[in-house]
Formats: sequence, C-alpha cells, structure tokens
Amino acid sequence: MIDENHQELLATVASMYYEAEKSQNEIADELGLSRVKVYRLLKEAREEAVVRVIIDWPIERDSQLEKEITQVFYLKKALVLKSDMLEESSALRRLGKMTARYLDLILEDGMTLTVCLGRSTYEVINAVTPTYRAHVNVAQAMGSIPFAVQELDSPSLARQLANKLGGKVLYLPSPLIASSPEDSQVIRRQPLIERTLNASRNADISLVGIGGLDPSSSRYVQAEVFTAEDMIRLKEEGAVGDLGGQFFTLDGKLHPCELNQRMIGLSLEEMKHIPNTIAVALGKKKTTPILGALRTGVIDVLCTDNTTAREVLRLNATF
Repeated sequence: MIDENHQELLATVASMYYEAEKSQNEIADELGLSRVKVYRLLKEAREEAVVRVIIDWPIERDSQLEKEITQVFYLKKALVLKSDMLEESSALRRLGKMTARYLDLILEDGMTLTVCLGRSTYEVINAVTPTYRAHVNVAQAMGSIPFAVQELDSPSLARQLANKLGGKVLYLPSPLIASSPEDSQVIRRQPLIERTLNASRNADISLVGIGGLDPSSSRYVQAEVFTAEDMIRLKEEGAVGDLGGQFFTLDGKLHPCELNQRMIGLSLEEMKHIPNTIAVALGKKKTTPILGALRTGVIDVLCTDNTTAREVLRLNATF
C-alpha cells in the first residue's frame, strides 16, 4: 500500500502534468525536484493507478447479431461490439467501456449491484466514470483470493466501483474457497458473510464474467487457487466454464464436483433469481464457456464482440 504522503505527491505531480498541462521541467522547478524524479513519479502514478488515462474510442455495435443472440437464447438484451481488426486485449477494453455505458443507463438511485471477479468485470469497473447518482451500493459476490492478480482482487474492485457510484460497499470477508464443503457451510453462517451473501442474492443487477478452463489463461491458476491439473480434470469430467465460481457443463447444468460446494459465493440457482445479470466475455477460448453459460438460464444480458457472437451461434447450432 502506498504511503499517504507519497500518494499525495504522486497526485500533485500528476495533476500539474495532466490537468494544469505543465511541462516536466516546470513541475521540477516548482517542486524543487529533478526532471528525472518528476518523470519517475509520473510513471509510478500510472502504475499505481493514481492517474488513469482513458481513451474514448468510438463504440460500434452489430445490431443484427444482437437481435439474433437475444432471440436464440431468450435474453433481455445483447450488446455486441464490432471488433474486427482489433487485438483481443484492445477489444476487451472497448467491451468494458461499452458495458460501463450500458450500466450508466440502467442504474438507479438506491439499487444494489453485486460483482464477481474476473478480467472482463475488471475492465468494466475501470471504465465506469464517477457519478453523482446517490447510493448505488456494491456487494462483493465472491470470496477473496490472497495475493490475487489485480483483476481478481474482489474487495478492491468492489470498493473502487462503490466509490464511483456514490454508495457503500458490502465486503465478503471470506476466502474464495473453503477446504471442505463442511467448512464452507460454517463460513457461510458467519453473520457478516451471511449479510453480504443475502445482499448479493437480493441485488438489482449482477455483473459477472464467464471463466474458461484453459490452464494457460485461467485466473484461478494464476492466483494459485487451483492447479492446471484441476482445470484439466474438470474439463475431462465435462465442465466447460464457470460463472461466479460455479462450474457448469455445455448443456448449462451445474457440474457435480466438490469444488462447487467449497466456493464461497452464490449458487447458479441464486444467480437466476437476480433480475438483471449482465455477463461480459469475448475471445476464441471463451466461445464454449459462453455457450454453456447462456444455457444455464442465469444470464439476462450478454456483452461480447461480433467474432465471438458468430462462433457461439455456430456452436449452438452444432451441439
């Protein structure tokens, strides 16, 4: 964690450079620093997210694919980004921006938004702009991962989003996964955990990613929650992906594995009762997980890109 005085210095230097449009030499003279020191502080401010650079790329959507996806999977809505010629990482950032704009349209005062961890939800939260809307509360829908990669830091993401939306954050002070199903039940009965899980169950909107089982890209493997062998075994047993830490099969059924009973979060059945669940995912490795997720009946709004949408429709016609 950054020392408060050092963070103040980072913010001061960043404000002078980005807002007041002063040169690095001018900042160095005013603050009595060397130009090299100013350069390093600006670089650190970017790395520590004290300052964020947001490029407002134009967002173009594919209305025909949106209509088709909505009809085939009985969704309330689909948002399909035109991402031709974009690298996947760039497309995901634009998808986050598109989803953030949609959230801004549907959020209302007094609502509760529950959030699951993941790279796609991380991009959405980063793209949400601060608002003067009153009291949109944010509930952490999944337990935390010690030493998590940045996009899996559930408390941090929930706090960041609540700050932007002017509401309170309800933390889930629990590990993501318990050592046994019995331990999971004990953890769930703790008053603070039960309170947050109840808030998530009764949320107005849920924001989720769709996880795949490829060990090379799995955030769970990167965070050392599961091993690559765990992911391979789940796939061999018929699982294709996860929603909020719940593993499912291609036909949209809950995969009968002990891991699902050990995860601290909402069940697929509980997710189904949230009136507006928005799922965000794209990419070649995500097409089969997206198809299975759509068949669970959990998702109300799918946010993806045109390349992924076309492949999901093709797979659906095949399997």
